[in-house]
Amino acid sequence: MSFSQLLQRAFSTTTQASCAAATNNSLFTVVYKERNLKRLVEKFKKSSEAYRFRTKSGIYEDTVRRLASAKRFKWIEEILEDQKKYSDISKEGFAVRLISLYGKSGMFDNAQKVFDEMPERNCERTLLSFNALLAACVNSRKFDKVDGVFRDLPEKLAIEPDLVSYNTVIKAFCGMDSLDSAVSVLDEMKTKGLKPDVISFNTLLNAFYGKGRFADGERIWDLMEKNYVSPDIRSYNAKLLGLFKDKKTKEVVDLIGEMRAKGIEPDVFSFNLVIESFVKSENLEEAKQWYNEMKKCECVPNKTTFEKLIPFLRKQGDLEFAFELCEEVFKRRFLLDVALLQRVVEELAKASKIEEAKKLVELGKTNDYRRYRLKLPELPSESEVPSDK
Repeated sequence: MSFSQLLQRAFSTTTQASCAAATNNSLFTVVYKERNLKRLVEKFKKSSEAYRFRTKSGIYEDTVRRLASAKRFKWIEEILEDQKKYSDISKEGFAVRLISLYGKSGMFDNAQKVFDEMPERNCERTLLSFNALLAACVNSRKFDKVDGVFRDLPEKLAIEPDLVSYNTVIKAFCGMDSLDSAVSVLDEMKTKGLKPDVISFNTLLNAFYGKGRFADGERIWDLMEKNYVSPDIRSYNAKLLGLFKDKKTKEVVDLIGEMRAKGIEPDVFSFNLVIESFVKSENLEEAKQWYNEMKKCECVPNKTTFEKLIPFLRKQGDLEFAFELCEEVFKRRFLLDVALLQRVVEELAKASKIEEAKKLVELGKTNDYRRYRLKLPELPSESEVPSDK
């Protein structure tokens, strides 16, 4: 083969690859940008005809999440059942994706059906699909199904539950508020030669601290250390929540210091708890200081940050800072209660901060993600303003 022929073949292959990549990228873009959910379903099914599209689990997660948020469960079933016509369904990983998506949507019966159909589709069922079904029980809050799946299927499938399996059972017991039973799972794990990990303990810590059982949470913390499991950011956030519920503001701040001393930087959840602690104790300056500390650490505030701070700033009369945070809400395109923003507009106008009030109204109109119908309150005309004479 001549050099020119080799060059032509290489160019042709590269061109084909580039065209394929462009086509696939356009498929993802078309699905991601579709706002009409009915059209989204049709475009998703059409795009699924491309193998490369079916390899992208992220777009499946995003699409199903959007439909579940809108409670369009029939449409979730429509797009996921449509996937069964592809040869991918004979691969356990693909079947597990469908089981997991159904589980996260609260559609356990559909998840169970996918699992039960796997043998007839020449798809092997291993520990991977067993754990996916177990997780679907918990995510669907079908806690009554967990025991049957956990006790019956391992023998039927000739598998042994692993650490992931037991962690899911712990999560199920915590979901049922059977916290003592959840702790007892640690003993069963020990008899099976399994060592609990940070996920095992974090699940328990979140449950005990979150339920206001601080002393029991501390007992689990000690047990974690005795098992030589190092706490991570989630462990500390659980403890911060426990301290917050006990109204121990000083201890909340002290724990942040302990985290940093151990090289664990607080995240947005950590900062929100500190801020809310000072909001609860009506300490305006500390609440503002910790918000600024969050920004200083390049930790991005989330929706909860603004939901907690803006009403507090209004109540404390700090309309200037409340206005700044409202601007930030529009900048970050958060979906906040329109009534919360409307009250800021009204109080700005009442305090003669007319330009700021007008700016928020305009920002609400031009926000490209969600239009906020904010209204400027009627202002008295110059002729209606009482004379000083």
